[in-house]
Amino acid sequence: MADLLKRPFGTHGKVHRITPESAGWRYVGFDLIKLRAGENWAEATGGNEVILVMVEGKARITAAGQDWGVLGERMNVFEKTPPHCLYVPNDSDWALETTTDATIAVCKAPGKSGHEARKIGPEGIELTQRGEGVNTRYINNIAMENEDYCDSLLVTEVFTPPGHWSSYPSHRHDEDDYPRITYLEETYYHRLNPANGFGIQRVYTDDGQLDETMAVQDGDVVLVPRGHHPCGAPYGFGMYYLNVMAGPLRKWRFVPAPEVEWIMERDAQ
Repeated sequence: MADLLKRPFGTHGKVHRITPESAGWRYVGFDLIKLRAGENWAEATGGNEVILVMVEGKARITAAGQDWGVLGERMNVFEKTPPHCLYVPNDSDWALETTTDATIAVCKAPGKSGHEARKIGPEGIELTQRGEGVNTRYINNIAMENEDYCDSLLVTEVFTPPGHWSSYPSHRHDEDDYPRITYLEETYYHRLNPANGFGIQRVYTDDGQLDETMAVQDGDVVLVPRGHHPCGAPYGFGMYYLNVMAGPLRKWRFVPAPEVEWIMERDAQ
């Protein structure tokens, strides 16, 4: 069985730490930090660029020699309001002091050119609908390919209503063959509403060599090294996930699973 489902290893401090070495891939890193009001945290970026996402709560942040003030607004991720985020380039550092209890995602991938640090959102991030029917979900794009201030990172939030599917129709981005498809590793940080529920995520390849179906709990992370990766939210439970993607080319191009390609063709009409 592939080791793709990662449970948090605590409730305080750094509760997730995904590195390329631990994941068995080359590009994506993901940490999750949970702090109480008045606590401090600081790190150097090293060779990575970083996007700090204020998932919940507020913190005063300094980074790359600047004071960025207090970032954060939503106290519960399911408010669905745009997140406050901060881009920090490679070979830099960042530090924060929480002003409320806070959950901070640290999204990482190789940095190359040393872009300037900058705030991302909430201005310019608009909750948008994708899909239709029970495939409807809502997206907060944080840093997708039309934003040019990243070297590697692609980051987005997705809200899936109860009883709906997302990351669907099933698709993969596991080959370096642009413009047909790009190679992108991906992490999913899941939250559920109510928190005592569960969601479903499947990760599978066309040849069946990888085929895992996981019951995700509130706070879990799923690794997607290759293959298709749809998610389902059971009736009664809303699902949130934060996606982090990176690869050799900062483009998101995918190929649908053969069994659902007709759905994409139909919906495109």
